[in-house]
Amino acid sequence: MRSIVLLIAFVRGQQLERQFRRIGKNLDTLPGAARARLSLLTLREIGQAARREFPHLYGTPPQQRYLPWGRGTATGFTRACSDNPEVVLRGIALWLAVAYHETKDSPYPFVRARHRRLLRVVRELKELHGAAGREREDVVESWMQPSAAA
Repeated sequence: MRSIVLLIAFVRGQQLERQFRRIGKNLDTLPGAARARLSLLTLREIGQAARREFPHLYGTPPQQRYLPWGRGTATGFTRACSDNPEVVLRGIALWLAVAYHETKDSPYPFVRARHRRLLRVVRELKELHGAAGREREDVVESWMQPSAAA
């Protein structure tokens, strides 16, 4: 039985890897403004998933709760392959959030390796979100300076 579970986990890890490569290509082609929007969407999706009882099943209909893994990554991946740029951003954000929670506490080293790669992308998006927020604060502060007032 243990070998079957290991095989299922390995196949799932390979599936996530294939999807992640495609998601990575989409991330590389995004312009700066879209990346900033994606960072906000991704952090929001991760937070919403974390508030669920089973975060790795975020985006899965309740009647499909007993599948080996949720439908969130499949839904996100399908959206990420869309022609509509807004749908692509939302799909990537959903996929990153669900894959993050799905791989988070895995006991299998090959799945943990995928989680580290996901962490790297999420960290880059989080830093981008923080940098965008600081730029907005700097603009507001410079506008509020007495020397800026005419």
